[in-house]
Amino acid sequence: MRVLPEELTARLVTEEMALSAAKAAFRATADGEVFPVVVARTPASENRFTLKSGATTEAAGIKIGSYWPSNTARGLPRHSSTIVLLDTATGRVAAVVEAAAANAYRTAAADALAVSLLARPDARVLTIFGTGHQAFHEVRAVVRVRDFEQILVVGRRPEAADEFAAEISRTMRLPADAVGAEQGCVSADVVVTATTAVAPLFENAWITPGTHVSAMGADAPGKQELPPMLLGRAQLFCDLRDQARVIGELQHSPAVAELTQLGDVLAGRAPGRITADAITVFDSSGIVLQDLELARALLAAADPAP
Repeated sequence: MRVLPEELTARLVTEEMALSAAKAAFRATADGEVFPVVVARTPASENRFTLKSGATTEAAGIKIGSYWPSNTARGLPRHSSTIVLLDTATGRVAAVVEAAAANAYRTAAADALAVSLLARPDARVLTIFGTGHQAFHEVRAVVRVRDFEQILVVGRRPEAADEFAAEISRTMRLPADAVGAEQGCVSADVVVTATTAVAPLFENAWITPGTHVSAMGADAPGKQELPPMLLGRAQLFCDLRDQARVIGELQHSPAVAELTQLGDVLAGRAPGRITADAITVFDSSGIVLQDLELARALLAAADPAP
């Protein structure tokens, strides 16, 4: 059994690796198996973890994502991610891959893939809702797939939004400014939400025709970032239909809404954006197939073939 510790995978992961793994995983949604997500808590109710399991012809396993808020006092990250790969021939554990840092790349790669497939080719203004660690990875991944000329930042705290915009300008060499929610929506060609919100972050009317929206934060019942009325007038895309309806942003969509899996667009089985004026929404609830593919890539990078 191979074990890759967090320190190693954090050094090995790259945007290119994560995007390649995302493409393989979304293609695999056509014939791979993904099982219902288990959300659990410890007796100390603030600690929680999720189990996501799935399999393809190439990989099978489980991703364990945990949130331990008390870790802050211990000088440890609150979030962790561990992927257990099974030997597809015997069912025995083949590898354990710690991937907390890599998980941020993995999530952002799904966003970048959605933007590359659904956003208008002439998209130039990106608005990010959120100022945390994951929001930074989202911006860094998305700017690789479109020629953005300006980044707008919307945050709950003005000082955090200003600091985040300054960090983007410094590290990504792009103009970035903190703005209010309405200006961020009205001005955007692409809107990305990367928050832990449980209520809409903006008004439906603020999203203009031609905008693409990636909703990255909802991964549990009750989470919500977008106004439900927006979901009633947009083309809706997701990673997995059944999962999105239960734990994703699309748990708030009309029951009769048509949901297109992004993997079907990637494989040419379904259309993406239909017109330049269409509003497209991608709901990322997080698919375990992406974790399995990323774990395989990390294992290969740790022990490259001669």
